[in-house]
Amino acid sequence: MSQLHQLTAQQTIQKIKGNEVSAQECVEAVFGQIHKLEDKINAYVTLVEEQALTKAKEIDKKISEGKPVGKLAGVSIAIKDAICTQGIVTTCSSRMLENFVPPYNAEVIDRIKQADGIIIGKTNMDEFAMGSSTETSYFGPTLNPWDNSRVPGGSSGGSAACIATDEAVLSLGTDTGGSIRCPASYCSVVGLKPTYGLVSRYGLIAYANSLEQIGPMSKDVYDCALFLSIIAGHDQKDGTSVNQPTKDYTQYLKNDVKGLKIGVPKEFLGEGTDPNVKKQVWGAIHKLEELGAVYEETSLPTLEQSLATYYIVAMSEASSNLARFDGLRYGYRVDKDEADWATVYSQNRKNGFGAEVRRRIILGTYALSAGYYNKYYLKALKVRTLIRKNFEEAYKKFDVLVGPTMPFPPFKIGEKIEDPLQLYMSDVDTVSANLAGLPAISVPCGFTKGLPVGLQILAPPLREDLVLQVAYTFEQNTDYNGVKPEL
Repeated sequence: MSQLHQLTAQQTIQKIKGNEVSAQECVEAVFGQIHKLEDKINAYVTLVEEQALTKAKEIDKKISEGKPVGKLAGVSIAIKDAICTQGIVTTCSSRMLENFVPPYNAEVIDRIKQADGIIIGKTNMDEFAMGSSTETSYFGPTLNPWDNSRVPGGSSGGSAACIATDEAVLSLGTDTGGSIRCPASYCSVVGLKPTYGLVSRYGLIAYANSLEQIGPMSKDVYDCALFLSIIAGHDQKDGTSVNQPTKDYTQYLKNDVKGLKIGVPKEFLGEGTDPNVKKQVWGAIHKLEELGAVYEETSLPTLEQSLATYYIVAMSEASSNLARFDGLRYGYRVDKDEADWATVYSQNRKNGFGAEVRRRIILGTYALSAGYYNKYYLKALKVRTLIRKNFEEAYKKFDVLVGPTMPFPPFKIGEKIEDPLQLYMSDVDTVSANLAGLPAISVPCGFTKGLPVGLQILAPPLREDLVLQVAYTFEQNTDYNGVKPEL
């Protein structure tokens, strides 16, 4: 019974519904693991143990009375701390929102609750989701479960680390430029960025509205598909929500890629890609070929501009979105605030935001300022259109595109934080999916010197069924998925 925390969501639900174990026992097992490991990992900002156990007892009562329960009955779920949870502190891992308790739930939280999922806590992240390493958190960095001296990836680092260490069964992350896929790759878990608009963004504390998506993180592809089926769907409260009928994504999980056409863009394996990462990714591509898929190397020239385009668009939107956090209406406020409005405003923001957030606000404000708007922001929007068109052309020939999720293995904590450009380079393979609004998944595809490597699979908009099918087939025919870090 002590191994209940190691179960997948699928196994947990089967055992609970089959009366083999109780939801309470499952939740207690996960919290046991959290209390054992949290000092070594720092995956969580807030835990709600009492609330979670109360919910578990309610589910057990329903089952004992023969009442129906939801599709996520008794599953312990961790939530990235950028997603609003009514009555539970939601900080964005920032001093600015250290004491913010939302008065409402994000749409995805309501959907989880309706499905009887159990929220166990809020996970650590890069402050306001700005980063690729979870080092910029006001609450200290999350550590990589495979090597505590290294980063877990970001910005959803806590959401990936808690899955890798069995400190949660499922988790929610957000992905603005790779923030689900990067930590999924670095922690050897599954992470999916859905098509833009497929999952409601209502209740997500915004960083860059036109890029970000909430998405599932899990121990395997089946759980990822199951979780997506719960959180996806149209929401009238979100103007960017796509009006699509809800689907059961688990029905697309066929162990079959015969005749599938795979494109391998050379830009994904370009300069700066670690040779060992290339080796693992090519191994994965040859595995898919062995299983009946056909691959061909191709080129998407606009990918060379994707990183610069992404950072101009994202920072411009961040500058606009974060203007509301001034300490006067809400957010962190300095104690001594007798000065004039402009001084107090700047002091609140200087003390409330960390260095990386301030840097991005300043750069975004500059890109949007008079005289530079056309030169930077408008030009970036035009290039973004070209990137999307380039993908559209590629998908006329290929079913999916694949490459590495990250160009290099997890790096040491502190290694890149002093050089922002180096840190931004780690997003080179992931940002294009956000610019074009495409679904993209990261699945474990091997190790280099004991550190995880992820395979990224991208499909046309709303073809989550395709990315999940390819990922599932790869997972079923390899054994990287079952390997756990030694803690």
